Amino acid sequence: MNSPQDSSVVGSAPKVSWREALSQNAGAYVGLILPLIIIALLTIWPTVTGKDITRESIFTIMLSIALASSLNILLGYTGYVSFGHVVFFGLGGYVGFYLMAVQGWSLWPAMAMGGLAAGLLAFLLGKAILRLRGGYFALATIGVNEAMRAFINNFEPFGGPVGMTLNFQVYRDYGGAAQALRMTFYILAAITFIVILVSYFVRMSKFGLGLLAIREDEDAAEVMGVVAPSAKTWAYVLSAIFPGILGVLFFFKNGSIEPVPAFRLNFSIEMIVMVMLGGQGTVLGPILGGIGYQSLRGYLLTSPLFKNIQLAVAGVLLLVIVLFVPAGVVGWLRNRFPVLRRILQ
Repeated sequence: MNSPQDSSVVGSAPKVSWREALSQNAGAYVGLILPLIIIALLTIWPTVTGKDITRESIFTIMLSIALASSLNILLGYTGYVSFGHVVFFGLGGYVGFYLMAVQGWSLWPAMAMGGLAAGLLAFLLGKAILRLRGGYFALATIGVNEAMRAFINNFEPFGGPVGMTLNFQVYRDYGGAAQALRMTFYILAAITFIVILVSYFVRMSKFGLGLLAIREDEDAAEVMGVVAPSAKTWAYVLSAIFPGILGVLFFFKNGSIEPVPAFRLNFSIEMIVMVMLGGQGTVLGPILGGIGYQSLRGYLLTSPLFKNIQLAVAGVLLLVIVLFVPAGVVGWLRNRFPVLRRILQ
């Protein structure tokens, strides 16, 4: 029988020096450095080139990265495939646009309300449709998107089928239209940084471990103590807030909003392709997927041969990824070169 002294020795944690602790903490953040460096380079590149067309191209890429990273919180960490993620982008855009165009709000509080509206919708939906699994959940998200588009299309305060348009005078408060374009780019860059940080810290947290356990085996995760319904709902809410904010920013930049562009189903499909292409469940994956897919899409749109079949190419790309590279680019690199596993998170 152990003495009290023996028990205290056995139960005590081994002492770790401050150098070892610092090394462990630094190692934990290695996987965050590369994604942030990539976003920083994308942010400063238009300033280096001095070309507006470069800024607009990178705006599209960073928007895709931010949206794919937000979807990754649900798709990548829980394994729940949502074909209706664009509903949060559209609803948030409409709420924020209405507040600016009709109520006279400025961009910042309108963005906050757009994110809040998207998060609230995700919370209400999560309580209902997250009880479904697999293909049933995916089909339900398609139905939600179509139902929301039909509702907005007949909702007169939001302009009905013709949507809403911002008065050009609104941009004077931001230094004019040209200055507003530059401002939206840097706001998008800041939001993208935040999405990447949130995605990383969710993945490394106890909450994130619970989500990953749900992805691997939801029933086993519940046996181990994960409250799956609550965890899935909050992951859904967190993944919805950022598209709601980004929707306000995007349509403010465009100056108008209509139901069809706001709730395009193929936009959700493209988000899924980007997450899968880069590597679902990783922080770096949606970044590489967003850059890769938008570069390919840009080529297809300017090609006389492929410009009318870009969505078909996206569908074929998704099929190829699922069949041959299910772990995406990041997963393939980690499996091929084990030394990269610490860097590629």
